[in-house]
Amino acid sequence: MTLPTFDPAVEPTVGITDTPEIKILKADFGDGYTQATAAGLNHIRNVREMTWDALYKSERDPIIAFFRERGGYQPFWFKLDDEASPTRYTCEKWSEERISGGFFKISATFRQCFTLAV
Repeated sequence: MTLPTFDPAVEPTVGITDTPEIKILKADFGDGYTQATAAGLNHIRNVREMTWDALYKSERDPIIAFFRERGGYQPFWFKLDDEASPTRYTCEKWSEERISGGFFKISATFRQCFTLAV
């Protein structure tokens, strides 16, 4: 199955936050000694928080429709203009806010996805 690419007509607002989510297995031995190791092959996952400010309804609708179609669990490709290659993400969390003048604001959290098949 070919994954869709999320390519909104409007770029996210400046101020995108990328936060690594790191999974490690750790054993504390009580005498101050700790042993740790990576939890799996892909133990560092990127979590990207983005916002689109002041969208027209016609710009908002396709973004929200894309998130709803993916259902929070189906992965998609996404890359910013300054990135060399796309990354596979899921979007389990987004919100939309009606702001003055008939504009909308969307906030979304993308989590890097390492799933091979959906």
